Amino acid sequence: MASHIVGYPRMGPKRELKFALESFWDGKSTAEDLQKVSADLRSAIWKQMSEAGTKYIPSNTFAHYDQVLDTTAMLGAVPPRYGYTSGEIGLDVYFSMARGNASVPAMEMTKWFDTNYHYIVPELGPEVKFSYASHKAVNEYKEAKALGVETVPVLVGPVSYLLLSKAAKGVEKSFDLLSLLPKILPVYKEVITELKAAGATWIQLDEPVLVMDLEGHKLQAFTGAYAELESTLSGLNVLVETYFADIPAEAYKTLTSLKGVTAFGLDLVRGTKTLELVKAGFPAGKYLFAGVVDGRNIWANDFAASLSTLQALEGIVGKDKLVVSTSCSLLHTAVDLVNETKLDDEIKSWMAFAAQKVVEVNALAKALAGQKDEALFSANAAALASRRSSPRVTNEGVQKAAAALKGSDHRRSTNVSARLDAQQKKLNLPILPTTTIGSFPQTVELRRVRREYKAKKVSEEDYVKAMKEEIKKVVDLQEELDIDVLVHGEPERNDMVEYFGEQLSGFAFTANGWVQSYGSRCVKPPVIYGDVSRPKAMTVFWSAMAQSMTSRPMKGMLTGPVTILNWSFVRNDQPRHETCYQIALAIKDEVEDLEKGGIGVIQIDEAALREGLPLRKSEHAFYLDWAVHSFRITNCGVQDSTQIHTHMCYSHFNDIIHSIIDMDADVITIENSRSDEKLLSVFREGVKYGAGIGPGVYDIHSPRIPSSEEIADRVNKMLAVLEQNILWVNPDCGLKTRKYTEVKPALKNMVDAAKLIRSQLASAK
Repeated sequence: MASHIVGYPRMGPKRELKFALESFWDGKSTAEDLQKVSADLRSAIWKQMSEAGTKYIPSNTFAHYDQVLDTTAMLGAVPPRYGYTSGEIGLDVYFSMARGNASVPAMEMTKWFDTNYHYIVPELGPEVKFSYASHKAVNEYKEAKALGVETVPVLVGPVSYLLLSKAAKGVEKSFDLLSLLPKILPVYKEVITELKAAGATWIQLDEPVLVMDLEGHKLQAFTGAYAELESTLSGLNVLVETYFADIPAEAYKTLTSLKGVTAFGLDLVRGTKTLELVKAGFPAGKYLFAGVVDGRNIWANDFAASLSTLQALEGIVGKDKLVVSTSCSLLHTAVDLVNETKLDDEIKSWMAFAAQKVVEVNALAKALAGQKDEALFSANAAALASRRSSPRVTNEGVQKAAAALKGSDHRRSTNVSARLDAQQKKLNLPILPTTTIGSFPQTVELRRVRREYKAKKVSEEDYVKAMKEEIKKVVDLQEELDIDVLVHGEPERNDMVEYFGEQLSGFAFTANGWVQSYGSRCVKPPVIYGDVSRPKAMTVFWSAMAQSMTSRPMKGMLTGPVTILNWSFVRNDQPRHETCYQIALAIKDEVEDLEKGGIGVIQIDEAALREGLPLRKSEHAFYLDWAVHSFRITNCGVQDSTQIHTHMCYSHFNDIIHSIIDMDADVITIENSRSDEKLLSVFREGVKYGAGIGPGVYDIHSPRIPSSEEIADRVNKMLAVLEQNILWVNPDCGLKTRKYTEVKPALKNMVDAAKLIRSQLASAK
């Protein structure tokens, strides 16, 4: 029995690649130094898979930034602004596309399907000249071969590449990206021909777009593209890999009849219905790469369940044509459990990171072949039994409370305009009120104090004193700038999810469970292993302290249940929405305690609401229904005069605007500056919105300081489509990553702009 890994994390077990990249970008090390770290990481990964017994080991899944950007380089599809003319694309052009440079901006970045990983979006149009400009796929294959490891080179498939691209600036939005297929296929042929010449016997083409809702002409593009590649592919075994969801029946039919293709990779973890399609018919003589080990979570595989699935498949596709695989690339999971020395032993026994998943895949393949490792299987069964029966996982009170939510829709008792009137009486805000999103710059000193307090090197008394001083500084600064609704700046918080997870029961934290988000940026998702509840108040102490320093309204700052869910590794033993309802109840307790503590404005951030949207349209309504319901649960018990805010970033909201309205927040602040104000078009097109809204007036992700005229111009554009009595003025995200030298002048200009327009509106009356 054979085994296969779709792809592997590239950051390294201790984020070696991150540090090598950042050192290179800072000019502290050379390109050779970076290449050496990269080569060491690659060889360690290949050897690890080889020693575990993996037959189909991927190569070319390692990237210095992103695998889609690697494909753009391979095709020579460099936007003209980077000054590339011809020849092999070097690191300078490659990193300029990813990060921008002194004179030109970076290419756009967006989410890779519904994961928390971001890819660099190709910018294409009829003028693009494609040429074979990066030989990375062939070089990496040869590099592995020289180490004695036979690999399967992986390429992003041609149709998925085009469908994941966007029309370049100045190209008609209606431009058909698939019309470029005849121009890119010759480059794919060159790459494939070179791989064959180098000795490759298998090749993997990732076509994840096949799991989306595709119109007929897009499916036909697959048929046409693979027919065109057929003669070049002959003599090679070709695996077309799909992942992240069920494959629709029509797409399954297209996939399994592609010319020149030997094997099909299917995600059987997220694609539970795909199994039915395989049972109903699978092409004779073809290989099935069965993705039974979850590439997106950190839970140990259920060996017994996977084995029975594999045995059923064996009866359909034949013993020699079934390959055990991961459901997708392991890029989306943490690297190696070995580095978790502080994690609780029992909880640790329930987990498997990427390195452990490689072992799982091979153990299943051996068991299928009749060489079952009895000790490993019984340890797996024992760990699963302990997880099912552990009293740490189940809290009956929480289960009952969450079950009781089902019948009602949890709305505040009065409509938003009546509430806004009650709030205005209490808050007495000017027209176009100003506020910020929550966090203020986190200085080196601040991080040091937090770190030392965690390591017990600083007493609680000294820690509180340091935080209090910082909060006072932030409050004084906002008063001096004349901001209307203040924040405490969040100096006590590390990360917007981790901070809450650390105070809720049912969460565990890793020391090295890092996952690549984009480039060198990694996140360390908390692990939700059990029922979630809130033992005691989490933020009231800090918010009440901050409110006592000012007579202006002080916002209480919370992370919403959907965002906590979407940015964590979530338990897989109950539906996601049930876990979300539990988190919502914990946040509800906090909201009500903040209100009792004298906080009259409470912001519940739902930054990740949009990103949890399922890939298939048929599943949107169910997700949006429970996600929006979870948000409403958190604040349905407060008085009319308590103002509930929410914040969302990374637009693409136009398709879910009705769900956002249904959240029934009093005020919503939204990232707006990077998305070219696309958001405002929703209101232009006549969507009625009666709650408060603050579309960000400047981009905090850039060090640039906008002038007050520029901000005033932005606000005026908003006033053209929104009523002046609902418009708020704010930056488009938190200020945590910026420096005070940027924050002070930018906020001053923002307040000046709001005052200028207020006086213009008053004199116009």
